[in-house]
Amino acid sequence: MSEVLVLVDHVDGAIRKPTLELLAIAKRLGSPSAVFIGGSDQASGAAEKLKAFGAEKIYAVDDAEIKGYLVVPKVEVLQQLAEKASPAAILVVSSGEGKEIAGRLAIRLKSGLITDAVDVADDGTTTQSVFAGNYTVQAKVTQGTPIIAVKPNAAAPVEEAGAGAVEEFAATISDDAKKAQIVASQPRQSTGRPELTEAAIVVSGGRGTGGDFESVENLADALGAAVGASRAAVDSGWKPHTFQVGQTGKVVSPQLYVANGISGAIQHRAGMQTSKTIVAVNKDEEAPIFELVDFGVVGDLHAVLPAATEQINARK
Repeated sequence: MSEVLVLVDHVDGAIRKPTLELLAIAKRLGSPSAVFIGGSDQASGAAEKLKAFGAEKIYAVDDAEIKGYLVVPKVEVLQQLAEKASPAAILVVSSGEGKEIAGRLAIRLKSGLITDAVDVADDGTTTQSVFAGNYTVQAKVTQGTPIIAVKPNAAAPVEEAGAGAVEEFAATISDDAKKAQIVASQPRQSTGRPELTEAAIVVSGGRGTGGDFESVENLADALGAAVGASRAAVDSGWKPHTFQVGQTGKVVSPQLYVANGISGAIQHRAGMQTSKTIVAVNKDEEAPIFELVDFGVVGDLHAVLPAATEQINARK
């Protein structure tokens, strides 16, 4: 069975959930091989996690000489691994960095590329949501090694141990790959909530909050969810742009999306309508959002959300 390379997304060795989802998808296509680029002191712990979720092989690449450089060194690592292993496919997380890596790699390997896939079938056929979410299309790479960038929450992680054989891989990184380097960064302040684009549950607020997001945030915390906001809420200065869900914000595809006080304009729909289950709370029964939802509540969010939060907390 051919290998399927999965580029590991991690923070200081802690494997992020989208990588575990990619391993589940990789099993459909072949034998999952994780590519871990990180510190040598982090590799063993990462390998145990990757093995537990199905990695048959883990390529451990020490990043001591390339840490801090932008995406090109990672591209060269994947290129050399692809030339060595002749994989059936290469999977990356469809993040900003992931898509840039995928694009550069596709050019180097002269391969087809698909980004923002929300599903990948056993035969490599992908599903995507396009034109602001108005159409669902299927596509398949027909040239070279398929390179597919997959959105978070496209699959459920499967905790089923693989062989987990660790193989150290020393890539040769060119001088050209080291021309762009990060010299300083400002860490984000942690809210303790999941990352918006990776969360399994997202609770968002819009104009109907009136700027008071307390009930939205309390419900999110009760559900272990991320907090989002509509463009109207962001434009009003109630939340930073990093919270915005929509065509000009972040695109999310969680298992559950709860829209509160959001009218449902096409700009917002484009960012969330591939969610598996959508719930809306809005006091306007004619709000366009109700055309899209699986469940709708007509009512004042400031009354509905505290009641829902109380019931959820009572059942914990």
